[in-house]
Amino acid sequence: MRTIPEKEDLFTEFKSDTKEKNGLPDSELIDAIVGMTNAEGGILYLGVEDDGEITGLTKQHKDTIGVMALIANSTVPSVSTRAEIITENKTDILRIEVPKARTVTATSSGKTLRRRLKFDGSPEAVPLFPYEIPSRLSELSLLDFSAQPLEGATEEDIDVLEFERLRSIIKNSIGSDKSLLELNQEDFYKALHFIVEENGKIVPTVTGLLFLGKTESLKRLMPTYRASFQVLSGTSVKINETSNEPLGKIFEKFSTYFKAWNPEKEMEYGLFRIPVPEFTHAAFREGLLNAFGHRDYTQLGQVRVLIDDEGMTISSQGGFIEGVNSENLIFVEPHGRNPCLSDVLKRVGLAEKTGRGIDRIYEGSILYGRPWPDYSESTSSIVKLFVPRANPDMQFTKMIADEQNRRNQPLSINALMILSTIRNERRVTVERLSEVIHLNKSRTSSTIENLVEAGLVEAIGNGANRSYILSAKVYKQNNESAKYVRQTDIDAVRYPELIIKLAKQQDGIITKEDVADLLKITDVQAYLQIKKLMAEGKLVQNQKGKYANYKLKD
Repeated sequence: MRTIPEKEDLFTEFKSDTKEKNGLPDSELIDAIVGMTNAEGGILYLGVEDDGEITGLTKQHKDTIGVMALIANSTVPSVSTRAEIITENKTDILRIEVPKARTVTATSSGKTLRRRLKFDGSPEAVPLFPYEIPSRLSELSLLDFSAQPLEGATEEDIDVLEFERLRSIIKNSIGSDKSLLELNQEDFYKALHFIVEENGKIVPTVTGLLFLGKTESLKRLMPTYRASFQVLSGTSVKINETSNEPLGKIFEKFSTYFKAWNPEKEMEYGLFRIPVPEFTHAAFREGLLNAFGHRDYTQLGQVRVLIDDEGMTISSQGGFIEGVNSENLIFVEPHGRNPCLSDVLKRVGLAEKTGRGIDRIYEGSILYGRPWPDYSESTSSIVKLFVPRANPDMQFTKMIADEQNRRNQPLSINALMILSTIRNERRVTVERLSEVIHLNKSRTSSTIENLVEAGLVEAIGNGANRSYILSAKVYKQNNESAKYVRQTDIDAVRYPELIIKLAKQQDGIITKEDVADLLKITDVQAYLQIKKLMAEGKLVQNQKGKYANYKLKD
């Protein structure tokens, strides 16, 4: 007996619109399979209706091998599914596991479909139009749209002034590929894949036009490309600038706007006064670069920067690509939707060569003790980064600065996230840390033990109940010794009370093992606690030897 889930996501449960007792037409079944495999895959049930009614299977659908063969023979390329008969309320149901396609799949009759939710929340299969196919292939990392020659574009669409702007960016950027400056204009274009030759003519690529295109040409040839910068104070609009200018010019313009609307506070650090911005420039820069570098240029939309009373939002068209989500974003192997465009951003010195710009975004908030950046509002069609406003925690910032100065190198992003989590939650276990930062337990344990050795963190308890707090040194530096005592010593003060209470619950008898399990301490520490109570006349030894126990004194 298997239980059908009451409710699942669109792509993990699909119920037929046609009663199975009348037979689901094979064409509808194949359409549903193709739509699902071109989306996220999932599980399809035959014999269950949208209202939950179980209607069972027709004879032809009770042949699981035949159904799998039908699906394989009716899809191009063939979709390999797994089908099994399950029983619910003494009625047979067919459960079909549909994999996510690694390319675009069609029916053998030539229909290309995808699954989506209708307005009322029910699923439907809709056509996957030709102009949507490049977007789908980009999501699967099978096509680099940014490297494609742009239809209708010519050399006349290139602005030579943008070529000079790009050379200036390379010259002034740390980490840029300075060898590019030695090339003449044509070789420069070819080295960065800005142009290709087709039938003896020079044709700009998508990346080439994004960096070098005239504004009018970008509007005409790439209507999907646009960017806006907005600043709101309450409901009052301070800035609302929309542009179709090339990337280099937009970076400069938006950086100027950002600087003007990013207030700073000051922090005293020794003899120096250090400015603390509302949002770090590195976080803004990397957020903007990611938005342009990873967006889907086959879809209408815009890269949008919004600064309001709640924080800063940077959004771009196109969801996360295959293998990336809001939880593994910071640790997943770097790879993007537009490799050619991303490569140019790195070589000219605008983006991190390591591809780990996301670290900078998180670091910009954590260093000042602020809430972490948030990607939770991202969807399948848009990626949205939100950096909340918050007052900085100057003491936490000084602690990080002191440790980095002592090491003469910055702390890793893993260490910063662990320290930030402990600061927020006061006391945490390895399991909790691993859950919060989305890092496996072994790497989390390794990082936190290094912080223990550095004197930033202390461990409390043993075994599975071992937990961590900021060290006494950190609390003392922050003039918060009372908080440290509340996190640690207050537990030890209550040990006698807890031991006596447990003994009363056990008819006055208690063992060393009982105490160790109760207080989550070692057997030796448990015996020392019992000896203290015996010295105070509250416990007496009841039995010696291997099975030693103690009882409350009358």
